[in-house]
This record gives sequence, C-alpha cells and structure tokens, in this order.
Amino acid sequence: MNEATKAIIKATAPVLKEHGEAITSEMYKVLFSKYPETQALFKDASPDQHKKLAAAVYAYAANIDKLENLSKGIEQMATVHVKTKVQPEHYPMVGDALLQAIKTVLGDGATDEVMAAWEEAYGFLADVLIAKEKELYAL
Repeated sequence: MNEATKAIIKATAPVLKEHGEAITSEMYKVLFSKYPETQALFKDASPDQHKKLAAAVYAYAANIDKLENLSKGIEQMATVHVKTKVQPEHYPMVGDALLQAIKTVLGDGATDEVMAAWEEAYGFLADVLIAKEKELYAL
C-alpha cells in the first residue's frame, strides 16, 4: 500500500468516526441481500456487531500509517473469524458490500480517489487476515 493511499485513508478517519455505524449497518444490509450465504457466519454475532465493525474500520483508518498498533485487534478478529468458519472467498463479498455502503452513506464525499484508496486498503487488510487465519486453521 503506497503512501498516497495511506494519506487518503487517514484523512477519511474523522468521517468514519462520525458515520461508521451508518456505514456498517448499510454494509450488513447489502451483504445479506447480495450474498445471503454469508448470514450463517453471523448467526452468533452480538446485536451490536455493526458497532464493533465500525470501531474496527475507524481504528484501521486512524492507524493506517502505524499498523503495528492494530496487531492485537487483528489477532482477535482472526480468532473470531476462524471460530465462525470465515474463508478467503468471503472477503470479496464483504469488500463489495463495504465499498457499496461507503459510497451510499458518504454520497459525494465518496470520490473515485477515496473509493480506490479504500478498495486498496480493504484488499491489504483482507490479505493480512487471510494469512493470519490460515495459520490459525493449521493449528
């Protein structure tokens, strides 16, 4: 991930703090509508799952230039993902839903530049999580 992408993501952190729950609530609606097979992954999720995800997305944006600050959170997320049987093929579905939700909630603020940066940043994080989950599945 290049520095320009990191700068754009970091610049979106305040907006994500303000609109994060709206984005993640919309993301789950899109995800379950477009990819109903993903609902099973969330059958044991807490009712405030969208709040947890909003906090995680904000933390990622705010720390995009200091990813070492997120290592504990990434470890916890990967552990939960393994417990709920998340697989690599689920990540494009979630990414699609997340990007669509960002675009819907932010409207004109979701410029092509912002969306391209978030697509790249999501892909980067997905790769990190997939690798960590692969390690955990192997245990």
